[in-house]
Amino acid sequence: MNTKKLPELLAPAGTLDAFRTAILYGADAIYAGLPGFSMRARAKINVDEVKQGIDLAHGAGKKVYLAFNLFAHDHEYANMPRVAEVIEYLKPDALIVSDPGIVMWVRENFPDMSIHISTQANICSAKTVKFWQNAGAKLCVLAREVSHAEFKTIRAACPDVGLEIFVHGAMCMSYSGRCLLSNFITGRPANRGACAQLCRWKYDVILREVETGVEMPIDEDERGAYIMNSKDLCLMPRLADVVSACPDSLKIEGRNRSEYYVGSVVHAYRCALDAYVADPEHFDPTPFMENLNRLETRGYTTAFFDGPLGASAHNYETTRSTSDYHAAGVITATDDENITFELRNETRAGDEITFILPGTMDSVSVRLTQLINAKNGDVVEKMAAGMGNSILIPRTWFGDAHSDKFVPYVLAYKKKKRE
Repeated sequence: MNTKKLPELLAPAGTLDAFRTAILYGADAIYAGLPGFSMRARAKINVDEVKQGIDLAHGAGKKVYLAFNLFAHDHEYANMPRVAEVIEYLKPDALIVSDPGIVMWVRENFPDMSIHISTQANICSAKTVKFWQNAGAKLCVLAREVSHAEFKTIRAACPDVGLEIFVHGAMCMSYSGRCLLSNFITGRPANRGACAQLCRWKYDVILREVETGVEMPIDEDERGAYIMNSKDLCLMPRLADVVSACPDSLKIEGRNRSEYYVGSVVHAYRCALDAYVADPEHFDPTPFMENLNRLETRGYTTAFFDGPLGASAHNYETTRSTSDYHAAGVITATDDENITFELRNETRAGDEITFILPGTMDSVSVRLTQLINAKNGDVVEKMAAGMGNSILIPRTWFGDAHSDKFVPYVLAYKKKKRE
């Protein structure tokens, strides 16, 4: 389907603010879910907020796809009339589904609705793409396990159907997220967005003597304890190869992630894609990777891009972030004199924060020589995040550089304090 055009940049939204942030930082489309209907059943967003997000996106010329990728049991079809009412109310641009029964239900009840087949369907071949295309799919989200070479084969064999790939976000140690560990051990089904993320747990190996029942630990060093902990997917280093293979959509994982994550990742890939299309022969991913390295991450991997995984795709030592930076906060209001900045981590007088400006790789840093409490104007030495805690930042501190970029939902980061 893609004829050498720039692929769509698809962002996640688990909150209404994530919708706004994704739009601000340049996403072409947004995907969201609803409680009980998708892989992110615990998303912190309700029906009316999704409706607001869709209206905002449509007003900005963006598309919204609604995740409906649960695997349904028979008793759940009794609830489908209510689901149909919600879909009719929301009017998404497409439904993301994985269950053949749900595909059939959508075709029967919404014959004009675009159907996108979820990564949960484990699409790894051109034959499978053609199967879903014949079933009415407009786009297929390929499994993360598909290599770049395999993608090019699928693209050549399936030129008239949309193909979407993941380019950034958490990796699941199970096949395309089809994990049974959480449901089996904790009763929390991963396919309903309730995954307990057992792959991130630290494990000890215990030897039990069958006859006596005596247990004794098997000694191990620090490596190998986090035996299922994948690093995060990041295809930025290979973005030129990705784009040249003509996918239709590049998907960012993270409907349960913060607005800071959504905005930062969308910003990096938006700027990178624009830089690539402006000068493909001299595209350099380095400055965009620098932005992504400031995010909370378990480390990055290109995963299956070049074929089977190696040991470097996992972090066996820790699940903690490898980044020295974290979110400082977000602009919530502005006027001619001040910017109201809501904190996301504890901030102290003297801290330097850096604003991520939409539409440009330029950034603006400011040292907070004093903290002005936005609620009462008091000057304080430090302020905790939470409860809407905000500070006022005088515009004079920034000078005239990019003054028009300081608008609500603009994000900022700062270096972590090391005790």
